Amino acid sequence: MHEVKIKCACGNEIHTYSTVKDVHSSICSGCHPFYTGKQKILDIAGRVEKFKRKYEQKSEPQKKAPRTVTIND
Repeated sequence: MHEVKIKCACGNEIHTYSTVKDVHSSICSGCHPFYTGKQKILDIAGRVEKFKRKYEQKSEPQKKAPRTVTIND
């Protein structure tokens, strides 16, 4: 193991130890929305209700009337 630099796309560098030489990352704690406080809150409740309505099963399935076939001679 040796000291390596983890380089982020935002320019942040983190020093740690690893068996890999250098690591390049697209996101880190310096630019991730959760850590920076710029997180977007989505309307999850509306999506859940839409999902439930779409896939809820009816209590009694609709029964079709029996078909009659007439044969003409």
